Parts: sequence; C-alpha cells; structure tokens
Amino acid sequence: MRTIQIKRAYAAPEDSDGYRMLVDRLWPRGLKKEFARLDEWNKAVTPSIDLRKWFGHKPENFERFAELYRAELATKLPELHRVRGLSKKQTLTLVYAAKDENINHARILRDVLINLKD
Repeated sequence: MRTIQIKRAYAAPEDSDGYRMLVDRLWPRGLKKEFARLDEWNKAVTPSIDLRKWFGHKPENFERFAELYRAELATKLPELHRVRGLSKKQTLTLVYAAKDENINHARILRDVLINLKD
C-alpha cells in the first residue's frame, strides 16, 4: 500500500497528493471546482446526515462520533475495499472541509482504510 493522507479542501493541491478524493457529503463552502483538482467526490463513505448534524464538530462529541462513524463504515465494506485499492496504486489524499485538522471524519476514515483487512 502506498500512502493514504488527509488534507483540507482549502489547502493548495500538490502533485504529491496523487488521487484526490473529496470525502464530504456537502461541497466545501466557497471552494471553486477548478481549485480543488479532485479526481472523485465520494459521498458513499461520508458520515450519515443525522450523525454529521449530531456531531457538529464539537470536541466533546468526537469520541462517540468516531465509534458511530466506524459502525456506519462497517456497513460499506465493498466501497472501503475499492477506495483502499486506489491507495495500492498511488498516493490517496482524502480531502475534507472541516476546520479542525484533528477532530474530523477524514482522520477516522483514513485509519479505517489503513487497518482494513484484505
């Protein structure tokens, strides 16, 4: 497996990003599609609408959010395997819009993908 990394949607794209996949259900506010240079917008691996709203990016909710999001991801194994397969061929960058680089769903998704059993 090559690298799976995460990057804010508002950070400038770089050639080293490899395959850039937006993993947010909503398009990042104010972001122009030309700037984003995305290869794919994957809504299938994002948190459900209800879970996203409940979480609200509140640090005190993050631990429980992570548990619930992992449970949601466990129901999407075929898609997770497809995404992980992309990382075997090239660097995969999961692009997200959240302001906090530590408290966001992309971090959880990356960890799930890295630890996914073949």
